[in-house]
Amino acid sequence: MAKNTSLYFRIVEGRNLPAKDVSGTSDPYCVVRVDNEVVARTATVWKNLNPFWGEEFTLHLPTGFHVLSFYVMDEDTIGHDDVIGKISLTKEVIAAQSKGLDSWLNLTRVDPDEEVQGEIHLELELQQEDQHTCLRCHVIQARDLAPRDISGTSDPFTRILYNNHSAETSIIKKTRFPHWGETLHLRLEQGEEEGGCVTLEVWDWDMVGKNDFLGKVEIPLACLRRTPPLQGWFRLLPLGNTEHDAGGRLGALRLKVRLAEERILPSVYYQPLIDLLLEPVVSPAQVEDPTPLTLLEEVTTVESRQDVAMTLVKIYLGQGLVVPFLDYLNTREVHHTTDPNTLFRSNSFASKAMEQFMKAVGMLYLHEVLRPVINRIFEEKKYVELDPCKIDLNRSRRISFKGAVSEAEVRESSVGLLQGYLSSIMDAIVGSEPHCPLVMRVVFKQLHKRVEEQFPQSQHQDVKYLSISGFFFLRFFAPAILTPKLFHLRDHHADTRTSRTLLLLAKAVQSVGNLGLQLGHGKEQWMAPLHPMIFSSVASVKDFLDKLIDVDHDNLAEVSQRVMFLPCVTVKEGFLHKHKPEGPQLLKRFAFKKRYFWLSSETLSYAKTPDWQVRSSIPVQCVCAVERVDDNGFQLQNVMQVLTQDSEGHTHTMYLQCKNVNELNQWLSAIRKVSIYNEHLLPSFHPGAHRTKWTCCLQTDRTAVGCSRTHSAVTLGDWSDPLDPDAEAQTIYKQLLQGSDKLRKHYGQPEETDGAGEEEKPVSSETSDVLKGAAQRGRAVAVRLLDVLVDLERVHSTYQQREQEDTSSSLILPL
Repeated sequence: MAKNTSLYFRIVEGRNLPAKDVSGTSDPYCVVRVDNEVVARTATVWKNLNPFWGEEFTLHLPTGFHVLSFYVMDEDTIGHDDVIGKISLTKEVIAAQSKGLDSWLNLTRVDPDEEVQGEIHLELELQQEDQHTCLRCHVIQARDLAPRDISGTSDPFTRILYNNHSAETSIIKKTRFPHWGETLHLRLEQGEEEGGCVTLEVWDWDMVGKNDFLGKVEIPLACLRRTPPLQGWFRLLPLGNTEHDAGGRLGALRLKVRLAEERILPSVYYQPLIDLLLEPVVSPAQVEDPTPLTLLEEVTTVESRQDVAMTLVKIYLGQGLVVPFLDYLNTREVHHTTDPNTLFRSNSFASKAMEQFMKAVGMLYLHEVLRPVINRIFEEKKYVELDPCKIDLNRSRRISFKGAVSEAEVRESSVGLLQGYLSSIMDAIVGSEPHCPLVMRVVFKQLHKRVEEQFPQSQHQDVKYLSISGFFFLRFFAPAILTPKLFHLRDHHADTRTSRTLLLLAKAVQSVGNLGLQLGHGKEQWMAPLHPMIFSSVASVKDFLDKLIDVDHDNLAEVSQRVMFLPCVTVKEGFLHKHKPEGPQLLKRFAFKKRYFWLSSETLSYAKTPDWQVRSSIPVQCVCAVERVDDNGFQLQNVMQVLTQDSEGHTHTMYLQCKNVNELNQWLSAIRKVSIYNEHLLPSFHPGAHRTKWTCCLQTDRTAVGCSRTHSAVTLGDWSDPLDPDAEAQTIYKQLLQGSDKLRKHYGQPEETDGAGEEEKPVSSETSDVLKGAAQRGRAVAVRLLDVLVDLERVHSTYQQREQEDTSSSLILPL
């Protein structure tokens, strides 16, 4: 049984950050670390002490973790970025919040003695010598130590302490991966071996000033009385917990963090649950009939509805049934709606599933449509404002060389700019019908049909268009225009001026999506200059929607699933700088050459340009590790390495430099995802480069075993993640299990009545039979579902008991 740890976090915003720049502001961004690995970085918000990021990430960490840390940094164009403060959350603290953590947390100071990382390999034992006891410690090696010197390395040595006794190893210069291979002895006096802890400290030696602390390990002396000797890798710990929130003087972050730890069973155990979920889609019954899907919706909380909807979309995509699944949900939603003005306006299962479905299958399409005009808006940075209360004439002077301008001139200029941008957006959208994913078009066609059947009256002729445009414009394109960074359209958030332009355009696009029906009735009458253009776009939008749903969908479900998730699809592409070492030559900065890369689940290929006819390819099945490279390796930042193994067992390395840390994380995660199930994955690697010797561990042999363990299991979640049927089924099982008591209470045995209760309103025999029939069918479905949950719960308990028996006698100190 596999273990899977999913860590979701959202960096919402900061407040009251200290000014780090001479201008009296800061340029803050956040770096996120899981233990020692940087896993995410937000964009920089320029000149702002109360920044809003709104960026969210999901990490899949099958190996678990110890600490999640958020560092707030101030970006500097010259020199090193300044550290503003940090927030550290242990795994135990996060796990204690069953519904997740959502609060403001004060930043703490960053103490160098607390910023430790790495592990040390030790062997310890107590030896009896005559009348004395000797503590023997074999200090073998350490890896991934914190860099304390300006060169990006350290000069580490180790000290062992017990009571008043101590001994030290030699100093190894300029490395973060030292190999000592030295044995230290402490002779203990009689009675000293009764208790206490042995402490191993690692220090960075400095010729001038005091030595820098690199970490420590504390081992109870009682653990050393066991045989054989205690040996293993030990995680280095900080000097002591000296963190304090500085009374809020460093500002605060608003964070949302949630941890989900799952034991994933073999597929065979989830099949009964999957069969129940597929039943109403494969063999549709009456709309009113209770089904496992309707019971799931009953027990799903508002907070978890989006996650459950995304999980269901992935399950049905994997089964090739996403079209009938969405049609089933939409049919129920339409059937239960009496007022067409409220159709899909709630956060129902159908609404959330449609929203997540469009993100899962339509992101590349959205990028193709919006990216040109979004890039243009960011590059032009025009001042745009229509609201008279917000017009700043001091800013508006930049739009004219004539000096001061009037408020009317600002509005006239803004209207012209917005009309130009809106025209480009609408032209791109209404002309994108051939590029829209086939599966999206069919889903919209089915939705159009259901709405037309439910509301055939002439006064409701626009409802069939509104049902589609509500998703297409209001829940897909408008949010992407408003926050392009969150939809991966841009690497950075918009500045204040550009953000205002995007907000006004998003409002206009929403009005177009509403077919202009609400114009003139709201509070924002200053948007009126755009109303004529919005009204004129309605006809072209209806024509576009008619063309969009004019599609043949025979066998579409299977086709769409194959197109989305099988090897022919490019998972990621873009320019990188590549270097492939050949022979013993020195690795130099100019050896990196710009190439365009494509990654699919079959190959990692590259060429000089996107249009170049000749490509070089590396089979993904040959990838055995993909890791970061220390900055010291090439004196360059954001470098990664892809290690592959040929048919003869020889290992080859290709180095790739990314333009920023975000791109580095995205490529690392993407390659790890497609290669995570490869055979012969390496357990260790060299994070440095080889120049007569490895810059990391100083070994001269190019083929020497790696000095740091690989991180192949750490992946950054995304909308385009590969399908994982067992993990998805486990998510649904857990959600149903949490609501099982509610199901038992609602669908339990019918209560007997003796006629002494409150008088009931008379109902017709026909209505009574229908109600009784629905209740009986609901009870039957609930019983079947609860039986499946009981079986799954029993299997989980059995596996958990076996794990506890296997680990009950193991020592927990080493890694």
